[in-house]
Amino acid sequence: MRPATATATAVTSVLGLGAATVAAGRYASGIALKPRPGHPLPGEPRLTVHATGPGRIVLTRTLASLRPGVYGLDGPGVHAVVGPVLDQVPHAPDTVVRRLERVGHGLLDAGARVRLTPLLHTGDPSSALGLDHRDLDVPGDLGPLPAWYVPGPRSTWVVAVHGLGTTREHTLNLLGFLAAQRLPVLAVSYRGDPGAPRPADGLAHLGDSEWHDVDAALRYAVRHGARRVILFGWSSGAAMALHTAARSALRDRVAGLVLDSPVLDWEATFRALAAARRVPAALLPLAVRAAEGRLGRDADVLAEAADPHALQVPVLVFHGPDDRLAPWSASRALAARRPGLVTLRTVRHAPHAAMWNADPDRYEEALRRFLVPLV
Repeated sequence: MRPATATATAVTSVLGLGAATVAAGRYASGIALKPRPGHPLPGEPRLTVHATGPGRIVLTRTLASLRPGVYGLDGPGVHAVVGPVLDQVPHAPDTVVRRLERVGHGLLDAGARVRLTPLLHTGDPSSALGLDHRDLDVPGDLGPLPAWYVPGPRSTWVVAVHGLGTTREHTLNLLGFLAAQRLPVLAVSYRGDPGAPRPADGLAHLGDSEWHDVDAALRYAVRHGARRVILFGWSSGAAMALHTAARSALRDRVAGLVLDSPVLDWEATFRALAAARRVPAALLPLAVRAAEGRLGRDADVLAEAADPHALQVPVLVFHGPDDRLAPWSASRALAARRPGLVTLRTVRHAPHAAMWNADPDRYEEALRRFLVPLV
């Protein structure tokens, strides 16, 4: 082979390898960043229903099925709610018995495969909780954003924003409590959600550019009578709340932030999502690089949103060490750097975005104490 031909062949091979590497990285990053609202978060194990009886259900014994608290139980065509573990009820060593609170729809037959979920309710505030509410559309940058508005007599509103793997139905866990505090609540969808506009690249951005939709909800609340607004976000919704409080033209109307399992370190969460969605370990560095390219400026903005020095209002954080998607260490660092402004409530034995589920009473009491001086 002539030298020139050999060189051209080598260059072509390198270019081809480079293109394949870029393509592999983009493919892997797309797996991690593709929105999956309403689907179980990766890593949540499937459990087998072994038996049911009056007020009880027998499940496969795992660390997940032994979690304290109250959870939804989701499977094909079925949704139920389970309460605490019933240790005193006889059961086989490889099973666990939990209180069966209710079956929302479907049948829990023996052999059914289900997953625990933080979502206790399906439907809307009226059908699920008996709360007066109105369906409305919030005007967003990309189009109308479906939202629920639950009225209340106070002039301070709550804008509630769900996070990874869930929909507005996740906010139903706290809507009853917030309504009892007489707070108007706007539970908003954002780009990529069912019924909401699709993001231009078809990918989730872990809080940015989705924060623009939370900003739209803030603008809507102020236009319709809110004097002040508390932003309440779970998971990536918590990151959106941080962005909005730091960057919105109406940030002076934000009275406080409530952050549940906040995504404060986008790369750590991205890596966890990619690994849980079975992206090969060899592709993870390529996927991270591709994600940085896809997020562009957003990657820097995601870091800026978690800058403790950007905080100007009181913040209540619920987070714990068993969160495998958003590191608890980042929340601890945030609280340590702004001790007069950030309050961290540590919740143990709770997975991502399920801090309320582990102990609803303690969660709501901490939330009530935080809200009193702000409303």
